[in-house]
Amino acid sequence: MDASMIDLFAGCGGMTEGFRQAGGYKPVMAVEWDPYAASTYAANFGEDHIRCADIAEVDAPGIDVDVIIGGPPCQGFSNLGSKDVDDPRNKLWKQYLRFVTETRPKVFVIENVERFRRSAEFELLKQEEHGGLLDEYKLTSGLLLAADYGVPQRRPRTIIIGSRLGKAIPLPPATHSENGRVPGTEPWRTVADAITGLPSKPAHTTLPTSTVRFFERDVPGIFKAADLHIGRQPTQRSLERYDCIPPGGGRFDLPDHLLSNCWRNKRTGTTDVMGRMRWDRPSLTIRTEFFKPEKGQYLHPQWDPNDPQNRVNRVITHLEAARLQDFPVSFVWCGSKIEIAKQIGNAVPPGLAKAIATHLRQYIEA
Repeated sequence: MDASMIDLFAGCGGMTEGFRQAGGYKPVMAVEWDPYAASTYAANFGEDHIRCADIAEVDAPGIDVDVIIGGPPCQGFSNLGSKDVDDPRNKLWKQYLRFVTETRPKVFVIENVERFRRSAEFELLKQEEHGGLLDEYKLTSGLLLAADYGVPQRRPRTIIIGSRLGKAIPLPPATHSENGRVPGTEPWRTVADAITGLPSKPAHTTLPTSTVRFFERDVPGIFKAADLHIGRQPTQRSLERYDCIPPGGGRFDLPDHLLSNCWRNKRTGTTDVMGRMRWDRPSLTIRTEFFKPEKGQYLHPQWDPNDPQNRVNRVITHLEAARLQDFPVSFVWCGSKIEIAKQIGNAVPPGLAKAIATHLRQYIEA
């Protein structure tokens, strides 16, 4: 029998997708407040079991479940955030614990940004293990790199596993490593593995015009993977900047006359800004604004040093970002371009989730 599963702060369903790929799990409930992300989830997994609402207003089901998964919003902990300890988003893990205490899963998994491990909220969470809300559970936590689990992206994530099975569950062993240097692992998957073969020049700059109805409202969609291969219309000055940047390079490769004032006055830090990916490496973290090259290393990796005609001077498309996040071609999407970009950047890469799910199954079944 499949293990019953709840996905909290489900987003578009990246974590559920990974557990589905692993097999042996059945989602019985999901909660996501954003209507566009919830619609994408519903389009892929069904509308019957997802609640599109504020989690604080959602009652936990009156049944015990086997597994709870989810990633409470991380902006309050993110290096890009305000690092405000009073940010209300930092408290949402307590709503997660409410579901844990009321449904008593055998195992739960919390996913968050790397910085979460060094936060006061993480220390409060660990204190619940001894005599608190998690007294029945043994916790394991650590940092996992998505590339070590077959995702073509160097995305570090904090993972916490809670076990009510009588013993702590270790983090899953890595299946991949840089150049396969760790015995028993495969080489990291690369940008080339993820996006080779996609047209270098997208045919469109907009999504198709269509709507679908979920949660009693119309939203843009449903869009297939191919619909997401959409380009932008950069200015001539932007194109001149892109053309100066080799694979692995960034704003420090720009000549002085192409520097903005803020870059000219700040010669250190933000090394990945206006960066170009490399074919032979995993990408850096795909964030929610990957379509803006000034936000990170998001330029297409094709750049021939000897032939300017053999260069692809654009940012990656939504489809390329989704592939770098390890979404399968069968995954469909709802929302505007900006909303879908948020969903892609905020998602747990399905490949990382699959590795965790496969690892957990042996303990749950035992």
